[in-house]
Amino acid sequence: MRDLTLLAAPHDTTNALLSASSPTPETASADEPGPSDPQEPSAQKTSKRDLTQGPVGPTLTRLAVPMAFGIGAVILFGVVDTIYVGQLGAEPLAAMSFTFPIVFTVMSLSMGMGIGVMAVISRAIGEGDNRKVTRLTTHGLMLAFLLVVLLAALGLLTLEPLFSTLGAGPELMPLIKAYMVPWYLGVGLLVVPMVGNSAIRATGDTKTPALIMMLAGGLNVILDPLLIFGIGPFPRLELMGAALATVISWFITFIAAFWILAKREKMLGLRYLKPTGILGSWKHILSIGLPAAATNMLVPLAAAVLTRIASRFGHNAVAAYGVGTRVESLSMIGIIAISASATPFAGQNFGARKSERIREALRFGAKACLVWGLGIALVLGVAAPFIAGWFSSEGDVVTPASWYMRLVPISYGAYGISVFSVSLFNGINRPLNAGLVIVVRLFVLAVPLALLGAAVQGLYGMFLGVTVANVVIGGLALVMVRAQMKRLDQQFGLTPEPPR
Repeated sequence: MRDLTLLAAPHDTTNALLSASSPTPETASADEPGPSDPQEPSAQKTSKRDLTQGPVGPTLTRLAVPMAFGIGAVILFGVVDTIYVGQLGAEPLAAMSFTFPIVFTVMSLSMGMGIGVMAVISRAIGEGDNRKVTRLTTHGLMLAFLLVVLLAALGLLTLEPLFSTLGAGPELMPLIKAYMVPWYLGVGLLVVPMVGNSAIRATGDTKTPALIMMLAGGLNVILDPLLIFGIGPFPRLELMGAALATVISWFITFIAAFWILAKREKMLGLRYLKPTGILGSWKHILSIGLPAAATNMLVPLAAAVLTRIASRFGHNAVAAYGVGTRVESLSMIGIIAISASATPFAGQNFGARKSERIREALRFGAKACLVWGLGIALVLGVAAPFIAGWFSSEGDVVTPASWYMRLVPISYGAYGISVFSVSLFNGINRPLNAGLVIVVRLFVLAVPLALLGAAVQGLYGMFLGVTVANVVIGGLALVMVRAQMKRLDQQFGLTPEPPR
């Protein structure tokens, strides 16, 4: 078996309240000016990129293309680290594998906070309120910084007991510490820029965050072998070198995101460093960010359950499932990118009370997901054995991995509609609806149907169960978001357009 070190990286990279003339009780404190706000005009038109005008399809595409490259760079981080650490031997790779649940949990929390920040800022931009944009951005980064301090302190204090609970033996603890101590100390350089990049995306600029992540990913590729293996003047640091390479790359994103927000976009204000109004802003951000973070953290839990189901059929079955899901994460880049563009688009148009543009975005996004899913299904249907063979030379891995790549992609289009719907829900301040879609897909459909399929038809039946779950959740999510659009039309006093 060769190149199965690729499978140790996490493979699930995947995944506002309606208001009329006055704020609802849930968001009133965040929507209304704080005591320091009168220093500026009550509402002035922002200079941000306007997503409330122009053709919907090209606008979403313009947002999505840079995101696809940025997402690819994020995936590159994990793949490159895992490839190089795998060359150090089984124990370093095992130690790094134990860190993945913790890393993914922190990433999920950061992505949730980023979703909350992006949703509320894009809505403020759509309302044309520059003051609120600056206030929410400043307070959002303050919240991210506070979370970082708490996370780093908690992580360092509980490092040994936490990883012992996860099953790491005493022989692996020095290796885990070598990676996690610099990782925890540098995690602020990850979390703050992730939230900052979300604020930049809220303005309609997805190119800049993508360029930042691509730069960081490229630097990580260069630094990894130098610091891990001690090439040239660099010391051989092994696992610590992998962590330091990642932290240095994060530092680049930190500087770039902060400079863009402060200097180019003028979205940070010193006056908002005062405690006044902070709790209202944090409540508004967390009303979306916490549900998003919580549901994101369910993804690795469901993945662990599905991996456990696959393990009934042996290690090769687990490896095959890992190959399939690794390829899936890459195959879904287009769907994830177009879906991620939906949140700032929906947020700005929600703030501008233009529900007809959000409805048109739903139609475009659903069609785009179906077309992408069909294209990927055709490609993988033909190339599955070749792709699986790149990961492993063993037939007991290649054959079931090929099953996965020929069966499950049939459902990618429908699954994509559910992902797009989740982004729309977050953009229009309906985080609980978004969370419901994710929970139903994972624990009402995917896990039970995978168990049923495995009991009836073995590993192939498990894959079939996942496929059926994706199709069902796509249809259910579409029904939910259309119903929400009707309520939004009523809220804005509009007459819904006839279906096309």
